[in-house]
Formats: sequence, structure tokens, C-alpha cells
Amino acid sequence: MGCEGIGRIANWAEERGHAVSATHLYRGEALPDDDSFDFLLIMGGPMNIYEYRNHPWLPAEKLFIKRAIDSGKIVLGICLGAQLIADVSGAKIFQNPTLEIGWFPLRFNAARQAIPALRDFPAELTPLHWHGDTFQLPPGALHLATSAACANQAFTVGQRVIGLQFHIEMDAPDVAAFLDDTLPEPVPGQVQSAAEILAGQCHLPAIHAALYTMLDALADS
Repeated sequence: MGCEGIGRIANWAEERGHAVSATHLYRGEALPDDDSFDFLLIMGGPMNIYEYRNHPWLPAEKLFIKRAIDSGKIVLGICLGAQLIADVSGAKIFQNPTLEIGWFPLRFNAARQAIPALRDFPAELTPLHWHGDTFQLPPGALHLATSAACANQAFTVGQRVIGLQFHIEMDAPDVAAFLDDTLPEPVPGQVQSAAEILAGQCHLPAIHAALYTMLDALADS
């Protein structure tokens, strides 16, 4: 929503010859036909997944995501998108004990090796985080990653549905756009300052490499 575009995923799609279309529900745009796509990407936003009064498109979006999952499409959710996947897959969404805003390391467990799209992820990655909510794992989901501030950072439901609480799509313009928002007061280990977030762009090459590996594997699945 707004500043939360698809970032480096757009570069990947162009380089690989994939067509990309976008639906901005907050602008009143209609959801696409179920048979008009084979890869659904659900991005982030400032709202919570249960704020129906302020964001009345959410119930229809959730039904749409559920149909995509049930029909066997490739589905990737990032940040709010991961929470939406968890929600429609039967998990609870709730406030994380702390905010997590900034570049913080993740630790991936060995279970990722069972998922071709994530098999070659490094054991540790430092992406950008920007969230206050978290989720339980959906029934039957495979837990893949954790950070110091948030236990559930990545999961899969089968081989073709992936939820990532963190931002792996970010590029330098996206970081700058995020910083247009008002940052909470910095808290060590939980919320970084604007200067720290700008400095953290040194992690972009590593997260882009992981992103391309994941997307290539998903596109081949």
C-alpha cells in the first residue's frame, strides 16, 4: 500500500520475461479473475489484517487469497501478506511483544532444505523488518526462520505457498520511501534510527541474491 511496492521483484520479473499486473485494493480497484494469473504476490501495508471498518476490501481479499491457495497457485506473502496467508490458512494474528523495525538478522532452520524455493537460503540473513503484529503458524505449516524479536519469520504451506514476515524485496528507493513514515523512538534491538536503517542498505546484495534464488525456484515449481 502506498510506499510498499514489489521492489526488486519487478527487476526479476523483467529480467526473466514475466508479465506483471498489480491490483491496488485501497484505490478501489477490482480483484483480478482467478484464471488470469499463476503467481500471486501479496505485499505489505500499514493496516492490520482485522481492520475491516477502515479497510472494507479485506474480507474479499482474504477470500481471493484462499481460493488461490486452494487452487494450487504459487502464492508469496511478504509482511502483511504473510499475515494474510496465515489468517486464511487458519492461524491467529496478534500483536508481537515488541515492534521490529530495522535490519535484524534471521536464523533459518534446517527444515528449509525440504522446500526447493528456500533450500539454498543462507543459515542467516539480515533483511529489513517493519511490523508490529505477528502470527501463529497455520495448521500443517512448516516453520523456517526466527529473529530475536519475533519467533515466526517464515513458513510454508506445502511447496508453493510461502509467508515471509520480513522484507526481502527491498531496494534503495523502497528504503527511502519507508523512511518517509514517522519512525517510533529507537529502541536497541527492536527499532533502529533512520541513520541505522540507511546504513543497513549494505545488506541489499545478499537479500537480492536470496530473493532471486527463491523466485527462480518458485517459477519452476
